[in-house]
Amino acid sequence: MLTRISKMLAVTGVIFMLCLSFYTAYAQSNKPFKVIAFYTGRNDKAHISFMHEANKRFPQMGKKYNFTYDSTSNWSNMNPVFLAKYQVVLFLDTRPDEPAQRAAFEQYMKNGGGWIGFHFSAFALTPSDYPQNWDWYHNEFLGSGQYVSNTWHPTSAILRVEDARHPATKGLPVTFKAQPNEWYRWEHDLRKNPDIDILLSIDSTSFPLGTGPKPYEIWHSGYYPVVWANKKYRMVYFNMGHNDMDYDGGTNRTLSYTFDNEIQNQLLINSLLWLGRGK
Repeated sequence: MLTRISKMLAVTGVIFMLCLSFYTAYAQSNKPFKVIAFYTGRNDKAHISFMHEANKRFPQMGKKYNFTYDSTSNWSNMNPVFLAKYQVVLFLDTRPDEPAQRAAFEQYMKNGGGWIGFHFSAFALTPSDYPQNWDWYHNEFLGSGQYVSNTWHPTSAILRVEDARHPATKGLPVTFKAQPNEWYRWEHDLRKNPDIDILLSIDSTSFPLGTGPKPYEIWHSGYYPVVWANKKYRMVYFNMGHNDMDYDGGTNRTLSYTFDNEIQNQLLINSLLWLGRGK
C-alpha cells in the first residue's frame, strides 16, 4: 500500500514539475517588452505615409503580442537614460545626426539592445542631405555602405528566404510576394561580409523590377538583399518602408500600404518578438 502511494506521489510530482516547466516556458515566451520608434517625418511623402501607417499598426500588434509601443520625433531622446527603458528601438525613416545621439545608440547596441530599421534609415549618399559620415553605422553595423540606386516606380517583388533558420524567418514560405516598395541597391556586397546574415533577397522571378521611365530605374538582373541581420548585434534591417503614392496623378494619395501583407507582417512580428524577448 505504501509503495503504491509512493508511486502515485512520484507521478503527481512529475506531472506538477512538467506543468510548472510548461507554464514557465509560456510566461517567458509571452514576456512583455517595450518598443520605441524614432522618426523624422519630413523627407518624402512616401516615407511619411509609412511612418503614419507604422504608428497606427504597431500599437495594434502590441495588444496582440504583448508589447508596448511608443514613438517620438524628438531625437534628443536618443540618450542612455531614455533608451534604457526599452528593449527594442525602431528607426522608421531616418537616423540620428548629432554625435551624442549617435554615440548613445552605438553604446545601446553594443550593450545588447534590439533594433529594427526600415528603408530610408539606411540611406547615405555623399553629397546629399544625408551624407555617409557615420562609418560605424553604415559600414560596420549595417554593412551596406552608401546608397547606389533604386527601382522606380514602387512595385511588388517576389522575395526569397535565404536563411530559414533565423528566428525572423520562422514559418515563412521559401518565396512570397512583398508589398510595393522602392528597392535599394548598396555600395557593398553583403555576401562578402562574414558578420552579415542575409535573410531575404529579391528572387530572380521578379525581373524586370520597376517601371521606369528611366532605364536605370528598372532592374533586369543581379543579387539584391532586402532584409538582413548582423551577427555581432541584435538587429534586423528591412528595405521595406516606402508606400506607393499617386505622384504622377498629382493627388499624392497613398496607393499601397506596407502592412497590408500577412506574410511580410509575420516576418516583422517574428523579428520584434525575437529582439524584444531575447533568445
